[in-house]
Amino acid sequence: MAEIQAKIDVIEAEMARTQKNKATNFHLGQLKAKLAKLRSELVNGPGGKSAGTKNSERGFDVSKSGDTRIGLVGFPSVGKSTLLTTLTGTRSEAAAYEFTTLTCIPGTMNYKGARIQVLDLPGIIEGAADGKGRGRQVISTARTCNMILVVLDASKPLTHKKIIESELFGFGIRINETPPDVKIVRKESGGIGYQESTVQTKGMCLEVARVVLKEYKISCAEVILREDVSVDQFIDVLEGNRSYMPVLYVFNKIDSLTIEELDILDQMPNYVPISSQHGWNIEELMESVWDRCNMLRIYTKPKGREPDYDGPVILHSAKSPTIEEFCNRLHKNIINDFSHAIVWGKSAKHQPQRCGRDHVLEDEDIVQLCKKTGT
Repeated sequence: MAEIQAKIDVIEAEMARTQKNKATNFHLGQLKAKLAKLRSELVNGPGGKSAGTKNSERGFDVSKSGDTRIGLVGFPSVGKSTLLTTLTGTRSEAAAYEFTTLTCIPGTMNYKGARIQVLDLPGIIEGAADGKGRGRQVISTARTCNMILVVLDASKPLTHKKIIESELFGFGIRINETPPDVKIVRKESGGIGYQESTVQTKGMCLEVARVVLKEYKISCAEVILREDVSVDQFIDVLEGNRSYMPVLYVFNKIDSLTIEELDILDQMPNYVPISSQHGWNIEELMESVWDRCNMLRIYTKPKGREPDYDGPVILHSAKSPTIEEFCNRLHKNIINDFSHAIVWGKSAKHQPQRCGRDHVLEDEDIVQLCKKTGT
């Protein structure tokens, strides 16, 4: 472990003193590929991604429940436990000293008919991705969430924000990003084929692609870049184990700030200012969580009866949910007897509309399922 960390330090030092220009793209690409492989080996043990997590600390054993899961990540004593109690009513020990929470405390928040599981994770410190302060357990559990709330002390948000972003990045979590539109197909012969669908302005070219692939022992492959990507994004595609997650920065303890300081914080993207102790701005936080988790409500309607508005089925709009996914959410065997569905709402061209299993649903649609005749 110490030997791997020493190699990482040497490469990072060399990258720091290397000027960034077109002439050094080739060399920097090679260094970044070596660095990514070493970090993967440091996290997952010998063999990198192929070795799984056999030598690294596993996440906390918390059963997944509800319609979606969010994790509270932050430094010690920033108010995560108080926020969990405010959101869910679940009591998590809160005190004036650091590391009050030593394990993962789950709670459930009900909002717009959705049951959202909230995890209060122990505070992390700098070096968490390397295993300091149970950091690997914390970040491993955070990877299982649909969304991360990075809780920051409003009096020193930028310092903590950069450190937490660095730790999450080192553990393979990509914040508020989407997977790069890059396709890499291995082949048995023919060398490296390289295609660009758009102009590359972030350092990628055929030579860089070749040197990076060489570090991963790939000598024959077809590379297709459908968007402008950086070398780091290209390496992420090769690693194949990155988590692309929505992250919201929650600036807690705003009751200690002045109006002028709040105006400065307001210029930052993806943030919500709150005071968990006084319950300030909690409604905006819950609405932001709802929007970023891309949740939508589908109401069921039994034949000849009123729709059930009290217990909606929660789906995620980022995946363009269809009638078939709606059926599977209710029960995996329903689709076997499915004939058609009658839909009212935004997705219907007329009210109501008879739809098949591939019909894409929208928020607050009403669906009545019809079985095949004779079943």
